[in-house]
Amino acid sequence: MHRIFFVVAILALTAFSQDTQTVKGLKEKVSVARDSYSRTYISAANEADLYFVQGYVTASDRLWQMDMLRRVARGETAELSGARTLEEDKRWRRLGFAKTVEGSIQFLDPALGAALESYAAGVNAYIASLNDQTLPVEFRILQYKPKEWKPSDSLIIGKILADALSSTWRQDLLKASLQSALPKQKFDELADVRHDQDVILFGKDVPMKNSAAAKAENRPVGRVSAVDDRLLVTAERVDKIREDSLARIGFYAEDLAASNNWVISGKRTADGKPILANDPHLAPNAPGIWYLSHLETPSMRVAGVTFPGVPGIVLGHNEHIAWGATNVGPDVQDLYLETVDADGKVRTPTGSEAAKVRTETINVRKSLLAPATEPVTIEVTETRNGPIIIEEGGKKYSLKWTAQDPQNNDFAAFFFLNRAKNWDEFKAALSTYRGATQNFVYADTKGNIGWHVAGAIPLRKTGDGSLPYVGATADGDWTGVVPFAELPNLYNPPSGFIMTANQRIAGTDYKYPQLTRDFATPWRARRLFDLLSADKKATPDSVGAAQFDSFNIPLANLSNEIVRAKAASDSTLSLLGSWDGKMSPDSRAALLANEIRGCLGNKIAEGSKPAPANVIRERILDRAIRERSPLWLPSEFNDYSALMKACDSESAAALEKRYGADRSAWIWGKVSAARLSHPLLSAPLIGGQFATPTEGLFGSGQTPNVASAVSMRLIATPGNWDSTRHSIPLGQSGDARSPHYKDQFEAYKTGNSLVYPFSREAVKSATVRTLVLNP
Repeated sequence: MHRIFFVVAILALTAFSQDTQTVKGLKEKVSVARDSYSRTYISAANEADLYFVQGYVTASDRLWQMDMLRRVARGETAELSGARTLEEDKRWRRLGFAKTVEGSIQFLDPALGAALESYAAGVNAYIASLNDQTLPVEFRILQYKPKEWKPSDSLIIGKILADALSSTWRQDLLKASLQSALPKQKFDELADVRHDQDVILFGKDVPMKNSAAAKAENRPVGRVSAVDDRLLVTAERVDKIREDSLARIGFYAEDLAASNNWVISGKRTADGKPILANDPHLAPNAPGIWYLSHLETPSMRVAGVTFPGVPGIVLGHNEHIAWGATNVGPDVQDLYLETVDADGKVRTPTGSEAAKVRTETINVRKSLLAPATEPVTIEVTETRNGPIIIEEGGKKYSLKWTAQDPQNNDFAAFFFLNRAKNWDEFKAALSTYRGATQNFVYADTKGNIGWHVAGAIPLRKTGDGSLPYVGATADGDWTGVVPFAELPNLYNPPSGFIMTANQRIAGTDYKYPQLTRDFATPWRARRLFDLLSADKKATPDSVGAAQFDSFNIPLANLSNEIVRAKAASDSTLSLLGSWDGKMSPDSRAALLANEIRGCLGNKIAEGSKPAPANVIRERILDRAIRERSPLWLPSEFNDYSALMKACDSESAAALEKRYGADRSAWIWGKVSAARLSHPLLSAPLIGGQFATPTEGLFGSGQTPNVASAVSMRLIATPGNWDSTRHSIPLGQSGDARSPHYKDQFEAYKTGNSLVYPFSREAVKSATVRTLVLNP
């Protein structure tokens, strides 16, 4: 009976049909409805057809983007871009993810494996339907054709996420450098993870000397306690290559800070139903990294976003639950200083052994005007700990990373989340998650809310992984992962809401310090906590306002300190004294305060080398200014007022040089503008067709709304799914000629996210065209 009703529902949708196609590979009829924003609603009688058509339809909108994603992670972009991206390809080849994902296939749940096969078949069916005239324009410009899509191509996209959200090895080198170079008091303050604006969800803070981190530090371990400055420079260069590669495809997250999410109990909402909100922060490109889709079979209905190239829904809701995610950023990487003998053998705890050497051949385009390539060969040395990724001054460091383990699957959990009906099934799905560690929030139609951290976080034989290990010892060996049941979590807490914003989520008493060492400063979390605490009758509108909020706590604090101390020119004092603290595109005060803050961070960092300016700015500056800390005051200044006055003068000069003498033109929108660049935008003569709006945006890196780094916004009310709001920055289509290439930008710019209908009746009402695919 259920199946008969479902077939009738599919036929009802086809009343809007404008097109019918026959596609080889289908078992039964499939309907693809699209609304006025070209968002897709796929209805199939079985899962094989569902994922086949999801692959087919996604490829019809985003094929070139999908090809670029797999090329980046496989280290194959130089075949298109030439020597310009060769170093990026070399980095990816060293990591060896192509081999990793091929090895992952054997460990997949059979149902997920079948879904990946069906999805790949659908992508390939679409590729087969194209000819030289109908290929997406990027293929024609670059004079090549897409290869066949494989299930491993979907899996390797997860490794891009891992690279964006869990690369922490540079912090190990930085800590070793700071520990040996800075006075103990300065190092201790930098290493103190506690902040007076913290929003802790699990456990409590204890003095650092009594923390789990201190206990781990006190154990005798074979670690590297000092590094050469030249190594830091080389590491920075390697990381810049990583940044360029990820930014080109819209996956770069500065300092791993990526996202806000929260859930509110019905006890604190106007209609008595819970609300879930999520806005991931990965600096988006054109087209954006998310693709909206609604999937339906007789046994499952689910809607939300996924990555082009990945079947199912990654973030969204089904008929029973909604879920969202933010990055946690624990230490899941370790560096090992390897000892290589003259004969090329590598020392291990049991003696010297031959390293594995694999040869990687990269095809490099000779000219951007023709597809001919020439091979470039590199050799990658792999030790028992992992590939050697950085060398300097004769020292070689290898990398061990959870993402390199074929058994650590990035997407299996989402396959099960799509089908979860309650908290227990939600947790069961998350227990299989092995991607970049996330804060998953939860809300269901029965009114429950929850939060659970999930991911594979390694346990070390000794220490906590905060410093590089000596590879010849066993001290840095991994002995397992943090048990899922011991990862931080909450279910229906008395507070009535749970919020994460990449802040430190667990107190210093938490027994696994590798979970609480690398995190975003608490400014976004504190602002959201204050807004949510004050909102006793939350609505989708008030939640949307919180997502779009642009009040900047650290800049407001700094402005108040400058005005109170009269530590600036009269014009600056007048401007900052009347500022509301909001990062509005037309705000002159926001731009000036931000410039002064940058100057202050740079000057303090100059006197505290090798501490990076961004670390000083985010971890030290606010407290140092408020407390007038003599420890951090640069020696050339008698007091902080003199420091602030100097930075006021220097900032004004810098802004004049940058924007001209007319101070009315010094506005925040000059810095905070939409930057949604297509990879071919800068190409001479032909790049202009891919242009996107460059308007000023509200927000900054320290506000809930992080401006151009917001990659999508979701607000869901379980039990009232037709009120779900879900928008992406530009549009569904990757075709710059399509009306749906950037038709969601206005909603993105203003924070008025679009309603995304879910019920069959609402979908039918929203449908403007339907494609019926027949076997």
